[in-house]
Amino acid sequence: MKKCLLFFFILFSLNLSFSQEVLIDSLFRVQPVTTEVYAEKDSTQLIVDLYQPKTASKEAKPLIVFMHGGGFAGGSPRNPAEVRFAKIAAAKGYVVGLISYRLVRKGKSFGCDFDADGKMEVFKLAAEDFLDAVSFLKKNAEKYQIDPENIIVGGSSAGAEAVLDAVYNRDLVLKQKNAYPDIQFKAVISLAGAIVDVRYLTKENAIPGIFFHGTDDNLVPYATAPHHYCDPESPGYLILDGSKTIVEKLKEFNSSYLFYTFEGAKHEISGMPFDDLPAIFQFIKSVVFHTEQVQTTVYH
Repeated sequence: MKKCLLFFFILFSLNLSFSQEVLIDSLFRVQPVTTEVYAEKDSTQLIVDLYQPKTASKEAKPLIVFMHGGGFAGGSPRNPAEVRFAKIAAAKGYVVGLISYRLVRKGKSFGCDFDADGKMEVFKLAAEDFLDAVSFLKKNAEKYQIDPENIIVGGSSAGAEAVLDAVYNRDLVLKQKNAYPDIQFKAVISLAGAIVDVRYLTKENAIPGIFFHGTDDNLVPYATAPHHYCDPESPGYLILDGSKTIVEKLKEFNSSYLFYTFEGAKHEISGMPFDDLPAIFQFIKSVVFHTEQVQTTVYH
Protein backbone atom coordinates (compact mmCIF):
# COMPACT_ATOMS: atom_id res chain seq x y z
CA MET A 1 0.00 0.00 0.00
CA LYS A 2 2.82 2.40 0.91
CA LYS A 3 4.60 1.63 -2.38
CA CYS A 4 1.38 2.32 -4.27
CA LEU A 5 0.88 5.69 -2.52
CA LEU A 6 4.53 6.60 -3.19
CA PHE A 7 4.10 5.77 -6.87
CA PHE A 8 1.02 7.98 -7.21
CA PHE A 9 2.76 10.81 -5.31
CA ILE A 10 5.73 10.67 -7.69
CA LEU A 11 3.40 10.52 -10.70
CA PHE A 12 1.42 13.52 -9.40
CA SER A 13 4.64 15.48 -8.81
CA LEU A 14 5.90 14.73 -12.31
CA ASN A 15 2.61 15.77 -13.88
CA LEU A 16 2.65 18.99 -11.86
CA SER A 17 6.20 19.81 -12.95
CA PHE A 18 5.41 19.04 -16.60
CA SER A 19 2.41 21.38 -16.48
CA GLN A 20 4.50 24.34 -15.32
CA GLU A 21 5.94 26.73 -17.89
CA VAL A 22 9.09 28.79 -17.86
CA LEU A 23 8.29 32.53 -18.22
CA ILE A 24 4.76 31.86 -16.96
CA ASP A 25 5.07 30.11 -13.61
CA SER A 26 7.33 30.92 -10.66
CA LEU A 27 9.90 28.15 -10.97
CA PHE A 28 13.12 29.71 -9.67
CA ARG A 29 14.57 31.32 -6.62
CA VAL A 30 15.86 34.85 -7.16
CA GLN A 31 19.51 35.75 -6.67
CA PRO A 32 20.48 38.67 -4.41
CA VAL A 33 20.14 41.95 -6.29
CA THR A 34 23.20 43.17 -8.21
CA THR A 35 23.70 46.91 -8.64
CA GLU A 36 25.73 48.36 -11.51
CA VAL A 37 26.45 51.94 -12.57
CA TYR A 38 25.49 52.17 -16.24
CA ALA A 39 26.47 55.84 -16.69
CA GLU A 40 27.51 58.98 -14.85
CA LYS A 41 25.84 62.19 -16.00
CA ASP A 42 25.70 65.63 -14.41
CA SER A 43 27.76 64.27 -11.49
CA THR A 44 25.07 61.66 -10.86
CA GLN A 45 25.66 57.92 -10.95
CA LEU A 46 22.84 56.20 -12.82
CA ILE A 47 22.30 52.65 -11.68
CA VAL A 48 20.56 49.48 -12.69
CA ASP A 49 19.44 46.94 -10.09
CA LEU A 50 19.51 43.47 -11.63
CA TYR A 51 17.26 40.63 -10.50
CA GLN A 52 18.20 37.23 -11.88
CA PRO A 53 16.75 33.73 -11.54
CA LYS A 54 18.94 31.25 -9.72
CA THR A 55 19.44 28.42 -12.20
CA ALA A 56 22.14 25.92 -13.03
CA SER A 57 21.63 26.60 -16.72
CA LYS A 58 23.95 29.05 -18.51
CA GLU A 59 21.34 29.59 -21.20
CA ALA A 60 20.65 33.25 -22.05
CA LYS A 61 17.42 34.62 -20.63
CA PRO A 62 15.04 37.32 -21.87
CA LEU A 63 15.48 40.75 -20.33
CA ILE A 64 12.89 43.14 -18.91
CA VAL A 65 14.03 46.74 -18.35
CA PHE A 66 11.66 48.89 -16.30
CA MET A 67 11.71 52.66 -15.68
CA HIS A 68 9.94 54.09 -12.61
CA GLY A 69 7.60 57.07 -12.56
CA GLY A 70 7.62 60.25 -10.51
CA GLY A 71 7.10 63.22 -12.83
CA PHE A 72 10.83 63.32 -13.69
CA ALA A 73 11.23 64.74 -10.18
CA GLY A 74 11.14 61.76 -7.84
CA GLY A 75 10.69 58.02 -7.55
CA SER A 76 13.25 55.26 -7.42
CA PRO A 77 14.03 51.86 -8.95
CA ARG A 78 13.78 50.63 -5.38
CA ASN A 79 10.12 51.47 -4.97
CA PRO A 80 8.55 48.45 -3.21
CA ALA A 81 6.08 47.79 -6.04
CA GLU A 82 8.78 47.74 -8.72
CA VAL A 83 11.01 45.50 -6.59
CA ARG A 84 8.13 43.10 -6.03
CA PHE A 85 7.44 43.02 -9.78
CA ALA A 86 11.12 42.37 -10.54
CA LYS A 87 11.26 39.44 -8.15
CA ILE A 88 8.07 37.96 -9.60
CA ALA A 89 9.43 38.21 -13.15
CA ALA A 90 12.85 36.84 -12.20
CA ALA A 91 11.22 33.84 -10.52
CA LYS A 92 9.60 33.07 -13.89
CA GLY A 93 12.93 33.06 -15.72
CA TYR A 94 13.52 36.67 -16.78
CA VAL A 95 16.47 38.88 -15.98
CA VAL A 96 15.00 42.19 -14.79
CA GLY A 97 16.74 45.56 -14.71
CA LEU A 98 15.22 48.41 -12.69
CA ILE A 99 16.94 51.63 -13.67
CA SER A 100 17.45 55.11 -12.27
CA TYR A 101 17.68 58.18 -14.50
CA ARG A 102 18.28 61.92 -14.23
CA LEU A 103 15.48 63.55 -12.21
CA VAL A 104 15.92 66.89 -13.92
CA ARG A 105 12.68 68.35 -12.53
CA LYS A 106 13.44 67.54 -8.89
CA GLY A 107 12.05 70.38 -6.78
CA LYS A 108 10.61 71.98 -9.92
CA SER A 109 7.31 71.95 -11.77
CA PHE A 110 6.50 69.72 -14.73
CA GLY A 111 3.03 71.19 -15.12
CA CYS A 112 1.38 73.90 -17.19
CA ASP A 113 3.81 76.60 -16.01
CA PHE A 114 6.80 74.72 -17.45
CA ASP A 115 7.24 75.50 -21.15
CA ALA A 116 6.64 72.93 -23.86
CA ASP A 117 10.19 73.12 -25.24
CA GLY A 118 11.47 72.33 -21.76
CA LYS A 119 9.18 69.32 -21.55
CA MET A 120 10.52 68.04 -24.87
CA GLU A 121 14.07 68.35 -23.52
CA VAL A 122 13.08 66.38 -20.41
CA PHE A 123 11.62 63.60 -22.59
CA LYS A 124 14.83 63.58 -24.63
CA LEU A 125 17.13 63.28 -21.61
CA ALA A 126 15.04 60.52 -20.03
CA ALA A 127 14.84 58.57 -23.31
CA GLU A 128 18.63 58.85 -23.68
CA ASP A 129 19.19 57.58 -20.14
CA PHE A 130 16.86 54.67 -20.79
CA LEU A 131 18.58 53.74 -24.05
CA ASP A 132 22.01 54.06 -22.43
CA ALA A 133 20.90 51.65 -19.70
CA VAL A 134 19.71 49.14 -22.28
CA SER A 135 22.95 49.59 -24.23
CA PHE A 136 24.96 48.85 -21.07
CA LEU A 137 22.98 45.69 -20.40
CA LYS A 138 23.27 44.55 -23.98
CA LYS A 139 27.06 45.02 -23.90
CA ASN A 140 27.16 42.92 -20.71
CA ALA A 141 24.71 40.31 -21.97
CA GLU A 142 27.10 37.38 -21.54
CA LYS A 143 28.01 38.40 -17.99
CA TYR A 144 24.37 38.49 -16.90
CA GLN A 145 23.15 35.64 -19.13
CA ILE A 146 20.90 38.00 -21.08
CA ASP A 147 19.47 37.20 -24.49
CA PRO A 148 20.07 40.51 -26.35
CA GLU A 149 17.56 39.54 -29.03
CA ASN A 150 14.68 39.32 -26.55
CA ILE A 151 14.37 42.60 -24.67
CA ILE A 152 11.03 43.70 -23.22
CA VAL A 153 10.80 47.22 -21.83
CA GLY A 154 8.37 49.07 -19.64
CA GLY A 155 7.66 52.05 -17.48
CA SER A 156 5.18 53.80 -15.25
CA SER A 157 3.87 57.36 -15.72
CA ALA A 158 6.92 59.56 -16.51
CA GLY A 159 8.96 56.39 -16.99
CA ALA A 160 6.36 55.10 -19.44
CA GLU A 161 6.51 58.39 -21.37
CA ALA A 162 10.29 58.11 -21.71
CA VAL A 163 10.17 54.43 -22.68
CA LEU A 164 7.33 54.87 -25.19
CA ASP A 165 9.14 57.80 -26.81
CA ALA A 166 12.32 55.70 -27.03
CA VAL A 167 10.31 52.89 -28.66
CA TYR A 168 7.87 54.71 -30.95
CA ASN A 169 9.17 58.31 -31.21
CA ARG A 170 12.94 57.85 -31.14
CA ASP A 171 13.64 59.80 -34.34
CA LEU A 172 11.49 62.71 -33.16
CA VAL A 173 12.54 63.00 -29.52
CA LEU A 174 16.27 62.39 -30.00
CA LYS A 175 16.51 64.68 -33.04
CA GLN A 176 18.90 62.18 -34.60
CA LYS A 177 17.57 59.76 -37.14
CA ASN A 178 18.39 56.14 -36.43
CA ALA A 179 19.90 56.87 -33.01
CA TYR A 180 20.98 53.70 -31.15
CA PRO A 181 20.54 51.51 -34.28
CA ASP A 182 21.69 48.34 -32.50
CA ILE A 183 18.94 48.54 -29.87
CA GLN A 184 15.62 46.97 -30.79
CA PHE A 185 12.82 45.72 -28.58
CA LYS A 186 10.31 42.87 -28.72
CA ALA A 187 7.50 44.40 -26.61
CA VAL A 188 6.70 47.37 -24.39
CA ILE A 189 4.66 47.70 -21.17
CA SER A 190 3.14 51.11 -20.44
CA LEU A 191 1.38 52.07 -17.22
CA ALA A 192 -0.41 55.37 -17.91
CA GLY A 193 2.05 56.60 -20.52
CA ALA A 194 1.91 58.62 -23.73
CA ILE A 195 4.07 59.66 -26.68
CA VAL A 196 4.75 63.03 -28.23
CA ASP A 197 3.43 62.27 -31.73
CA VAL A 198 1.73 59.10 -32.92
CA ARG A 199 2.59 59.96 -36.52
CA TYR A 200 6.14 58.77 -35.79
CA LEU A 201 4.78 55.34 -34.89
CA THR A 202 5.32 53.43 -38.12
CA LYS A 203 4.91 49.89 -39.36
CA GLU A 204 8.68 49.47 -38.88
CA ASN A 205 8.70 50.36 -35.17
CA ALA A 206 5.19 49.16 -34.23
CA ILE A 207 6.32 46.54 -31.72
CA PRO A 208 3.64 44.82 -29.60
CA GLY A 209 2.45 46.78 -26.58
CA ILE A 210 0.72 46.26 -23.24
CA PHE A 211 -1.15 49.34 -22.01
CA PHE A 212 -2.95 50.31 -18.81
CA HIS A 213 -4.78 53.64 -18.67
CA GLY A 214 -7.70 55.35 -16.96
CA THR A 215 -10.15 57.20 -19.18
CA ASP A 216 -10.14 60.21 -16.82
CA ASP A 217 -6.38 60.39 -16.26
CA ASN A 218 -5.79 64.00 -15.21
CA LEU A 219 -2.05 64.08 -15.93
CA VAL A 220 -1.24 61.89 -18.92
CA PRO A 221 -3.99 61.80 -21.56
CA TYR A 222 -5.86 58.57 -22.17
CA ALA A 223 -6.23 59.40 -25.88
CA THR A 224 -5.03 62.61 -27.57
CA ALA A 225 -5.10 65.74 -25.42
CA PRO A 226 -2.78 68.33 -23.81
CA HIS A 227 -0.28 67.11 -21.22
CA HIS A 228 -1.79 67.82 -17.78
CA TYR A 229 -4.78 69.20 -19.76
CA CYS A 230 -3.03 72.58 -19.92
CA ASP A 231 -4.84 75.57 -21.38
CA PRO A 232 -3.66 76.46 -24.93
CA GLU A 233 -2.44 79.81 -23.63
CA SER A 234 -0.22 78.30 -20.94
CA PRO A 235 3.57 77.83 -21.44
CA GLY A 236 3.27 74.07 -20.87
CA TYR A 237 0.66 73.38 -23.55
CA LEU A 238 1.83 70.24 -25.36
CA ILE A 239 -0.38 67.70 -27.12
CA LEU A 240 0.39 64.06 -26.30
CA ASP A 241 -0.99 60.83 -27.71
CA GLY A 242 -2.02 58.42 -24.97
CA SER A 243 -2.68 54.70 -24.84
CA LYS A 244 -5.95 54.69 -26.79
CA THR A 245 -4.40 56.57 -29.71
CA ILE A 246 -1.32 54.34 -29.68
CA VAL A 247 -3.44 51.18 -29.66
CA GLU A 248 -5.49 52.44 -32.61
CA LYS A 249 -2.26 52.89 -34.56
CA LEU A 250 -1.00 49.42 -33.62
CA LYS A 251 -4.31 47.98 -34.75
CA GLU A 252 -3.93 49.78 -38.08
CA PHE A 253 -0.54 48.10 -38.55
CA ASN A 254 -1.86 44.68 -37.45
CA SER A 255 0.53 44.66 -34.51
CA SER A 256 -0.32 42.89 -31.27
CA TYR A 257 -1.56 44.69 -28.17
CA LEU A 258 -3.17 44.08 -24.79
CA PHE A 259 -5.07 47.18 -23.68
CA TYR A 260 -6.59 47.56 -20.21
CA THR A 261 -8.89 50.58 -20.13
CA PHE A 262 -10.37 51.69 -16.80
CA GLU A 263 -13.57 53.71 -17.09
CA GLY A 264 -13.52 56.82 -14.89
CA ALA A 265 -10.10 56.06 -13.40
CA LYS A 266 -7.39 58.71 -13.07
CA HIS A 267 -3.62 58.50 -12.81
CA GLU A 268 -3.68 55.81 -10.12
CA ILE A 269 -3.61 53.30 -12.99
CA SER A 270 0.12 54.05 -13.24
CA GLY A 271 0.58 51.69 -10.28
CA MET A 272 1.86 48.15 -10.80
CA PRO A 273 -1.05 45.91 -11.94
CA PHE A 274 -0.26 42.84 -9.85
CA ASP A 275 -3.67 41.21 -10.37
CA ASP A 276 -3.16 41.29 -14.14
CA LEU A 277 0.46 40.10 -14.24
CA PRO A 278 -0.52 36.53 -15.28
CA ALA A 279 -2.20 37.92 -18.40
CA ILE A 280 0.80 40.16 -19.11
CA PHE A 281 3.27 37.27 -18.94
CA GLN A 282 0.99 35.06 -21.04
CA PHE A 283 0.74 37.82 -23.68
CA ILE A 284 4.53 38.20 -23.78
CA LYS A 285 5.11 34.47 -24.15
CA SER A 286 2.43 34.10 -26.83
CA VAL A 287 3.41 37.15 -28.88
CA VAL A 288 7.18 37.41 -28.38
CA PHE A 289 8.20 33.77 -28.16
CA HIS A 290 5.41 32.00 -30.08
CA THR A 291 4.94 34.84 -32.62
CA GLU A 292 1.16 34.76 -32.26
CA GLN A 293 -0.97 37.80 -33.05
CA VAL A 294 -3.09 39.03 -30.16
CA GLN A 295 -5.28 42.14 -30.18
CA THR A 296 -7.23 42.36 -26.95
CA THR A 297 -8.94 45.21 -25.11
CA VAL A 298 -10.11 44.63 -21.55
CA TYR A 299 -12.64 47.07 -20.06
CA HIS A 300 -12.87 47.68 -16.31
